[in-house]
Amino acid sequence: MNDSAKTILLIEEDDTLREITRFRLELLGYEVVAMGSGEAALGWLSGKLPSAILVGHYLPDMEGHELVDRLSNDLRTSEAPVMLVSPNAELDDVQRAFNAGADDYLVTPFDPLTLERKLKRLTEPVGA
Repeated sequence: MNDSAKTILLIEEDDTLREITRFRLELLGYEVVAMGSGEAALGWLSGKLPSAILVGHYLPDMEGHELVDRLSNDLRTSEAPVMLVSPNAELDDVQRAFNAGADDYLVTPFDPLTLERKLKRLTEPVGA
C-alpha cells in the first residue's frame, strides 16, 4: 500500500456487515468512511471523492442499484470505481448492477481475500 492511505466509502445497511467490512479494510491499510444510507453518502460525496465506493444492495432510503446509477451519472463521481455488495448471486441482479454503472460485484457472505483482491483491482492505477 502507498504511504498515503486510500479512502474507501462503504455504504452498507447492515450494521454488522458494515463494521466487519470496515474492520477488514482498515486492517488492509485503507481509510474507511462507513455510512448506513445512500442520502448520507451523497451528502458526504458533495465535498470529497474516495478511491472507491462499496454500495450495499438494500439501503434503507434507496436500492443499491439506484445509488450506483446516480453515482455513475454524476460528473463528479462518475470516475470513482464502484462495487455493489449484495446477497443476490442471480445473473439478472449482477447484470443490472453493471448496467447501472458498477465496476464490480461482490456476493455476500464473501471471502475476505476476494474483497481484498477486487478492491485492489479497483483502486490500483491501470498497468500497475
